[in-house]
Amino acid sequence: MKLKPKSWLAYRHKRYYTFALLTLISITIPFIVINDTHFLLLSFDYFQFHLFFVKFDMQELYLIPILLMLLFVGIFFMTALGGRVWCGWMCPQTIFRVIYRDLIETKILGIRKRIKNKQEVPEGQYIKKTVAVLIWTLLSAIATANFLWFFIPPEDFFKQIMNPDEHYILFGVFLSTVAFLVYDIVKLKEDFCIYVCPYARVQSVMYDNETIQTVYDPIRGGEVYKDGIRLYDKKSELLAVNEKADCTLCDACVKVCPTHIDIKKGTMQLECINCLECSDACPESLISWTNISALKEKRKPKYLRPRILAYALALLVLTVGLFVVGSQKEYMLLNINRTTQLYKIKEHNAVENAYTFLFQNTDNKDHKYYFRVVNNDNILIKRPIPSFFLKADNKVRKIVVLRTENILLKDNTKDTPIPIQIEAYAVDDKEKVKVIRNTTFVYPRLDKLKQ
Repeated sequence: MKLKPKSWLAYRHKRYYTFALLTLISITIPFIVINDTHFLLLSFDYFQFHLFFVKFDMQELYLIPILLMLLFVGIFFMTALGGRVWCGWMCPQTIFRVIYRDLIETKILGIRKRIKNKQEVPEGQYIKKTVAVLIWTLLSAIATANFLWFFIPPEDFFKQIMNPDEHYILFGVFLSTVAFLVYDIVKLKEDFCIYVCPYARVQSVMYDNETIQTVYDPIRGGEVYKDGIRLYDKKSELLAVNEKADCTLCDACVKVCPTHIDIKKGTMQLECINCLECSDACPESLISWTNISALKEKRKPKYLRPRILAYALALLVLTVGLFVVGSQKEYMLLNINRTTQLYKIKEHNAVENAYTFLFQNTDNKDHKYYFRVVNNDNILIKRPIPSFFLKADNKVRKIVVLRTENILLKDNTKDTPIPIQIEAYAVDDKEKVKVIRNTTFVYPRLDKLKQ
């Protein structure tokens, strides 16, 4: 018989430490701000996306597809390697249920007498149950606020939530989410994992024979189930068939299971969330985090296998791509639109084209801007002449007139669009803040100039 681990090394306590760390990270991240830029924020109010303290505007959301691919490939990688490790160790649903059931109901209020019997349904105690719901409602409000801080920064959230008349959408989303969390954790419970969450349905297609799962050892413990049917209810019945079987049929693993399954039934149970509380509960240490192939061959699971290496390579490529693309951020945006009039012909054969330039300062500092035509020295700026000042995160629209007094083309058949490049830059920081945009300068046919 294997020795049971020390209490602080039990999987249950390791999960508690993981939950505490994830909660601390989740609450802390929205408050980490450098130069008015958050670590992670998707703001619909300002149409901005903050990532690693770099601010991207909506025109720069080419990062979102890469992040989504990272998310999905990361899920595939995690599932192929460790089964439903997300469900048991990182999912907010699991964390919230542990807080409500194990902390509030059991440790604080004593509604449940034993943390190791999750099948026990406490009777009566309506006052305590009401207090438990009220405590969880308060915690749900904090959790909801924490979630919304990734879309509305805390400095704006607290102002807006105190004025529901002006921000009724935010207030409605806040109340609806709180109500859902209360219903989900108090009433729906683990049925959410079993019947609602789609991850439980798709996970099995990501498994292979080496995927790590919560596994009962039928070699040491003995076969208790066959074709999903339980064969024995007493230790003596099992020993009569297999005298070396170590399983005591105490069903401690069943009593402690949050999703109400019997792990001895086999590994492919969609309800299992890999929480490993059954491993802690088993007095004979017959349940571990491994796979059937490794058990039968008495070896460790194979972690480095083609599927895992392929996922790891994909994650590496996407991560490098994310940083490469993110490093190409433009600290100013420029949109160029032509006016409806193609051109104007002035005295001395001068030709003017008018444009609308929309400048946006996406840096976190104020700048003074100007621009120039970089690929044609014959086309000059008529207006605006002076450079202009633009504060951080602000936009300005400028009517721009480009002019030439030289004969650029001698074509009597048609007007000709001439490709030009506009370089816009910050006068005070040209090396960092500059962009180049392509547009056209329409030059009239020669007979119009003569007229």
